[in-house]
Amino acid sequence: MHPWNPYTEDPQVSVAILRFAPFPTHGNRAAVIHLAAIPSILPMEELTIEAGRAEAHYWRDLWRYRDLFYFLAWRDLLVRYKQTVFGVLWAVLRPFLTMVIFVVVFSRVAGLPSTDGVPYAILVLGGMLPWQFFAASLSESSSSLLSNAGLITKIYFPRIILPASSVIVAMVDFGITLAMMAMVMVWYRYLPPARIVFLPVFVLLALVSALGPGLIATALNVKYRDFRFVIPFIVQFGLYVSPVGFKSAVIEEKLGTAARLVYALNPMVGVIDGFRWCIGAESTLHVGALAISVSVSLFLLWLGVRVFRATEKSFADIV
Repeated sequence: MHPWNPYTEDPQVSVAILRFAPFPTHGNRAAVIHLAAIPSILPMEELTIEAGRAEAHYWRDLWRYRDLFYFLAWRDLLVRYKQTVFGVLWAVLRPFLTMVIFVVVFSRVAGLPSTDGVPYAILVLGGMLPWQFFAASLSESSSSLLSNAGLITKIYFPRIILPASSVIVAMVDFGITLAMMAMVMVWYRYLPPARIVFLPVFVLLALVSALGPGLIATALNVKYRDFRFVIPFIVQFGLYVSPVGFKSAVIEEKLGTAARLVYALNPMVGVIDGFRWCIGAESTLHVGALAISVSVSLFLLWLGVRVFRATEKSFADIV
């Protein structure tokens, strides 16, 4: 066959030239991919795909395509912030305005007090920031395959790179909002405890909690196009069933310890509780509830990878 130049609509994403080698491999043809379009991004190398070879070396290929992961993440960041009026302020406005609404409604009107000497605004931010990171990661990753359909149908690469790279944009927004929370702490003259050094652990847990459902949503969104309307509902519903405006300890006080353990089946419960514990908004960390949330997060990640890998072969045909 003649060489095929699979350039996408965006010239910045021209990353490969695909051609088929005319020699049989157990009745099938092997494919050779020459990664030569962007030497500065991907090294010049030759990858042979045979029957069953891609399955056997999938995770090794994922490591070999790490430069593509960096490139796509950087591209998404440029698209997100380039030629915008407010720029990074968009990442700050949502949690800030939500914090103001929660403070006015729950603290001023409902009279919920700040506990453990922590201002209520910081308590709300301790729940809002990890939740918005989860919601943004889920939304971005669920649409990543459809928005890169031209790339999927033209070249070979592990498709899991697309939803994984889209989470980087949410991670950058999360870092910006952390800086905003630091300024709020300065405003209230609040000094977080020394255990704030464990905050990266719960940021990693938030990433794991978001990536698993994100992979499931991505696979379903490709196969069932109306599934994209379900994602905003899940995000909206999850906001109310997660301890964003209140502490998880309220569940235990009202309904008992067993109810709190059941409540911890929501993976974001452990993330938010741990986040608040790091910044001092929680005096103690419920180890049992945290263990349940971590277990659910890891299970969803395993399930997400399984579902994604099982449907990945048909993405190029139905996208």
